[in-house]
Amino acid sequence: MAKVIVWNLVTLDGFFEGEKKWDLDFHNRAWGPELEKLSSDFGASAGLLVFGRVTYEGMKAYWTTAEDEGEGEVKAYMNALPKLVASRTITSSDWNNTEMTADIVGEITRRKQALDKTIYVFGSADLTDSLLKAGLVDEVMLAIVPVQLGKGTPFFKEGARRDFDLVEAKPLSNGAILARYAPATA
Repeated sequence: MAKVIVWNLVTLDGFFEGEKKWDLDFHNRAWGPELEKLSSDFGASAGLLVFGRVTYEGMKAYWTTAEDEGEGEVKAYMNALPKLVASRTITSSDWNNTEMTADIVGEITRRKQALDKTIYVFGSADLTDSLLKAGLVDEVMLAIVPVQLGKGTPFFKEGARRDFDLVEAKPLSNGAILARYAPATA
């Protein structure tokens, strides 16, 4: 059975992007050798990449046109690995190995049973919220970036309280922290 792991970078005040979509310049504060290695490791351990529609649009635009310099390995797996996109408005994609679904909870439930390799959810705060509510997330992995934005899009949505258990916390050489949490069992 596959694990579902959510991955994102967030600021100290909980934002995964600034005031505008794709306002991610704070990522530069966390980026370095440790996150480069982690990014490469995703390619070896992933069986499926999952995106919400907005994240999909940005990822597709970037990874189908990115230069190979410094990102060749990541570009290769981002374009080659199977991808699943949660969307009620887009029904097909021309990005290699990409499927669309309007029933992301049902599809992830099926894929968890069928796959042996990890299912990674990149970005996608709304999608992450839906998967957490459905009890499908096994781990939330965050790079906590030592930046306070003050304004932006929060990664976790308002709603009922959710508890998490710490799996691992690792400081990075640039001051960011890689934190892995599992949703607490009731």
